Amino acid sequence: MNMSPLSFQKCYHHSNREAVVRCPVCLKDYCRECVTEHDDRMLCTGCLKQYMKVVPGKSRRWIFSVVVFIQCSMGFFILWYGFFLLGKMLLATPSSFHEGTLWQSNWWFKP
Repeated sequence: MNMSPLSFQKCYHHSNREAVVRCPVCLKDYCRECVTEHDDRMLCTGCLKQYMKVVPGKSRRWIFSVVVFIQCSMGFFILWYGFFLLGKMLLATPSSFHEGTLWQSNWWFKP
């Protein structure tokens, strides 16, 4: 491996171009066209392809779907139960409250 300054290095793929960056994975020098920035790192196309193969894509997707389903189900159940309790509370109130006669009689002045 040649450890001369980067300004004297040539691109690994294009021998007539000056190298501008060294890939941190394979430690080869590349020109601007041969590298890509990924996760704040400049990687060559070969190392980027290997990096993308390692990242699991679909293996955890079903876990995410199950978690979303459980969260939606729990939200629906909590909302349904809240309306159920509200209905029970309205059924438990006296009919005089619903008719408005409770407020016309002075029930709060009685001992």
